[in-house]
Amino acid sequence: MEPEIITEAHTWLVNNQDRLIDYAVNMAAALVTLLVGYIAANIISSAVVKMMQARKLDTTITHFVGSILKYTILVFVVIAALGRVGVQTASFIAIIGAAGLAIGLALQGSLSNFAAGFLLIIFRPIKAGEFIEVAGTSGVVQSVQLFTTTLTSGDNKMVVVPNAAILNGTIVNYSRMDTRRIDMTFGIGYGSDLRKAKQILERLVNEEPRILKDPAATIAVAALADSSVNIVVRPWVKTADYWGVWFDFHEKVKLTFDAEGVEIPFPQMVMHMKKPQA
Repeated sequence: MEPEIITEAHTWLVNNQDRLIDYAVNMAAALVTLLVGYIAANIISSAVVKMMQARKLDTTITHFVGSILKYTILVFVVIAALGRVGVQTASFIAIIGAAGLAIGLALQGSLSNFAAGFLLIIFRPIKAGEFIEVAGTSGVVQSVQLFTTTLTSGDNKMVVVPNAAILNGTIVNYSRMDTRRIDMTFGIGYGSDLRKAKQILERLVNEEPRILKDPAATIAVAALADSSVNIVVRPWVKTADYWGVWFDFHEKVKLTFDAEGVEIPFPQMVMHMKKPQA
C-alpha cells in the first residue's frame, strides 16, 4: 500500500506542479504586499503628521488624520493581498459592506457621535483651552475626541459631552474672539441726581486701565423701572480680562455711589391704608 500512496502523491505533485508554483508565488507576493503596505502606511501617515505639525495645526487634527490615513491604506493593502491569493475581493468588499451596515444600525448613536467628532475636528468651532457653552453646560475644552468632548467646569469638575449633542445644538465660544463687551446694569433711586450718576460711571470707566478706549463704552439710561432708574454700562475689554473687570467694577460702583450719596434702591412697595368711615 505504501508504494502506491507514494506513487499517487508523486503523480499529483507532477500534475499540479505549475499550480503549486503559482500558489507559492502568489502567497509570497501577498506576504510581500502586506509587509510593504504596512511599512508604507506607517511612513506616509508619519510624514503627513509631521507636515501638519510643521504648519502648527491642532494636535487633535494631526493625530486624527494620521490614524485615518494609516488604517485606510492598510484596508486597501489587505484587499490587494487577498486578491493575490485568489480571494474574490468583490464579494469580500460586499461582505464588509453588509457587515458595516449591520454594525452601523446597531451602533447608530455611536456613529452619529463619530461623525460629529469628525466634523468638529475638521471645522474646529472649538479647540483645546477655549471656554465654551454647549449642551447645557460650560467649561474649558480639554480634548476633542472621536466620540466625546471633555470639558473642565469652573468648579473643576470633568464633564464629558457626546459630540452629537454639541454639533446638533448651539455652540457658544467665549474664547475665540480677542475682545468682549461687558453688559452691566446699575439702578439709582428716582430721587438721585441722574447726571451725577452718569458722570461717576464715566469716571470709573476712564479710570479702569483694562477697559479699552476703542470701541468706546456705552453709558445710557435703559429703563424707568418700578423702583429705580436703570443705567446700562457696556465697556469693551480683552477676553482674558472679562471677569476681573466685571467683579471689580461692580465693587467700585457700590463704594463710589455710597461715598457720593447716590442711592441704590431695592424693590419696595408703598401701601396706602384707607380709614373706614364711621
